[in-house]
Amino acid sequence: MSGVFKMVVIVVLTGVCGVCFGQARVGMVVGVDDLGIAEVGVYSGDERVSETNELGVFRLPDSLRLPIMLRLEKAEFQNKVVRMTENNEVFVLVPSLKLQDLEEVLLRATLIKDSSNTSATELIIPTEIISSEKLEEFSPIGLVSAINEIPGVYIQRGAINTNRITIRGVGSRTLYGTNKIRAYYNGIPITNGGGETAIDSYNAEDLQWLEVVKGPKATEYGTNLGGTLLLTSKQAVPGETLFKSSLTLGSFALIKNTVSAATATEKFSINLNYDHLQTDGFRENNNYNRKGFQLTSNYKFNLQNEVGLLVKYTDYVAQIPSSIGKTAFEEDPSQAAYTWKAAQGFEANKQTLIGFSFTHRFSENTSNTSSVYYTYLDHYEPRPFNILDEYTNGYGARTVFSGSLRLLNRMSDFSFGAEYYKDEYRWETIENLYEENNGNGSLEGELLSDNFELRNNLNAFASLVVPISEKLKAQIGFNLNTTNYTFNDNFNFGAASKSANRNFDPILAPNVNVLYTFSKNISGYINLSRGFNYPSIEETLTPDGIINPELGPEKGWNYEVGSELFLFKRKLYLQVTTYLLSIDDLLVADRIGDDEYIGRNAGKTEHKGIEVQTRYLQQIGSKLYMAPYLNAEFTDHTFINFVDGESDYSGNQLTGVPAVKLNGGINLSYNKFTLNTNFLHLGEMPMNDSNSLYSDKYTVFNLKTTYKQALSKRIKMQLNFGIDNITDKKYASSILINATSFGTSEPRYYYPGRPRNWYGGIGLRGEM
Repeated sequence: MSGVFKMVVIVVLTGVCGVCFGQARVGMVVGVDDLGIAEVGVYSGDERVSETNELGVFRLPDSLRLPIMLRLEKAEFQNKVVRMTENNEVFVLVPSLKLQDLEEVLLRATLIKDSSNTSATELIIPTEIISSEKLEEFSPIGLVSAINEIPGVYIQRGAINTNRITIRGVGSRTLYGTNKIRAYYNGIPITNGGGETAIDSYNAEDLQWLEVVKGPKATEYGTNLGGTLLLTSKQAVPGETLFKSSLTLGSFALIKNTVSAATATEKFSINLNYDHLQTDGFRENNNYNRKGFQLTSNYKFNLQNEVGLLVKYTDYVAQIPSSIGKTAFEEDPSQAAYTWKAAQGFEANKQTLIGFSFTHRFSENTSNTSSVYYTYLDHYEPRPFNILDEYTNGYGARTVFSGSLRLLNRMSDFSFGAEYYKDEYRWETIENLYEENNGNGSLEGELLSDNFELRNNLNAFASLVVPISEKLKAQIGFNLNTTNYTFNDNFNFGAASKSANRNFDPILAPNVNVLYTFSKNISGYINLSRGFNYPSIEETLTPDGIINPELGPEKGWNYEVGSELFLFKRKLYLQVTTYLLSIDDLLVADRIGDDEYIGRNAGKTEHKGIEVQTRYLQQIGSKLYMAPYLNAEFTDHTFINFVDGESDYSGNQLTGVPAVKLNGGINLSYNKFTLNTNFLHLGEMPMNDSNSLYSDKYTVFNLKTTYKQALSKRIKMQLNFGIDNITDKKYASSILINATSFGTSEPRYYYPGRPRNWYGGIGLRGEM
């Protein structure tokens, strides 16, 4: 079907529908051969709102308005989430080959939406979306490999439970964990009041998609300098009742089992998930055991009102081998750090997340979604230098109004709202007498400290999308944040007490996006946005344990220009982005003891880079499909002004960030078989601020093959087998920057990456 004929078909049908029903919302779904695809289910949220006819054309109900996120589903084709922005749009479905990111919609969108997607305010410039199909291309034990394919994003992994997420260089100076981004799960914040985010407890097999917003562009989600992660769980669609189970076995005694059951009608849906993951790890003191349970449910009272419920519980115990020195890394990377092995260090976590939401649609054009949520974390961690015993109770509420109004003779989308989060953090440190415990590991001694913190965070936000012309759109938004801490010292009293309050000045963070669509296949965009990161209470403490009133948030401006192109009949996708992120009052950590640090503001950095994504789809014969892809980033992150004591590091490269990251692969599909191959190349990176020591560059290759077979009309089976690090490359998957030595020991810079390892699994899906 020629492009001209396609447009004639849908224009004619649009006219007919317009006569019969008023203003129509008509689209078309075609295959890679340019022919219309019949019987494609069109879903808005969980509701099936339309289906394509024999020509591949569908019409949306009058109650829905544009722009809108839709999900296209048909057997033997890859499901696809698309954004329909105007009448007569054409979308392309590809056969059941995992080709994630060969997007036929020009721009993907970050949405503030009600649960059925009937009302949305969009981030009009591109974000990165990792679908469940993309996640299936990798090992099921984590999200790291999939996220690391995104240009500008890099996760350093010391262990399953030790991850540091860096986005465009932001977060590289966080020594353990992640605290420069903000993350949400089904719309509920999973970043705590101190700014820390952990995603290792989230099961990749339960996710429908994960969206990454790079930089402070997500006005509605806190405008952290690093960016935002939005995780969304899988949901059943109306009329579907299913049961799924998968079992994976692999190297280092890996066992992973996921079981889920779901059912949905037009009014009610419920999803239950259970997952269990355990492995001995390849290093000493490296066992990991996690169990998790999740329930999600929605109920529609009528067209105007809907409620939702989320309950998630995770319980895991993870041993900690910690980082090791260069000699140990080169001779035997499987060994644990001596003191951590002797103390048998570990962390035990019990996490609970509960959320309740209510959506009300005031009219066809206006709606509100409000939610309340509660989080709980019980954390116990014996370490060589002390034992940390802590728990956190978090409470919060979020409300978002969204809709459309007429502005400049065009319909403009808007949203505004607020989010409040408060957590109560109680933590104690206890003397660790492991050296006196006859080789039996950690033993509690005397209490060393007893602290209680109250952390309050309030965000108010608004966003307006203005279509200036048919081709030009602008978006203006702002975020207003206020944060305060209260620190109570329950161990020391009188003059020795370190109790204090810290109220930060409010921060206003504007955000401006401009999108110009030159044609259906070419668009360009720019962004100007401001972001910030607050220090945690622990960072604000001086070596004497007193809050430093001079320590403030780091603040910065993001400047970004990019373009998206589709070439060769939209078989080739290309995106190029360049950015400059300028940060003042950089927060850095000074080491004052064995794994003990304090924070301070230390000058200015500039983060500059170019990011490239390219994907290509080629059909060979009637059943074979090939999809090569390549992603690249080239960066120049530097200290503009950074003086540490008597040392001046101005002009040096930012520590812990590679100048080059490349990844790519080839995905092949033939009949019921798929083969996914990929590689990751990481350039050398400075390991200390003086740039006198660099890590070695490395390249790791992985593959996974999958076979799918229908055992009956209602039961489907999937078999898979994969190998990670095929060449058995020795490399450091994470670096502890600015490590120092104590006594005669070497600085412990290195977290060894996993050697060659395999995994294989079977999955069953039954439908009723």
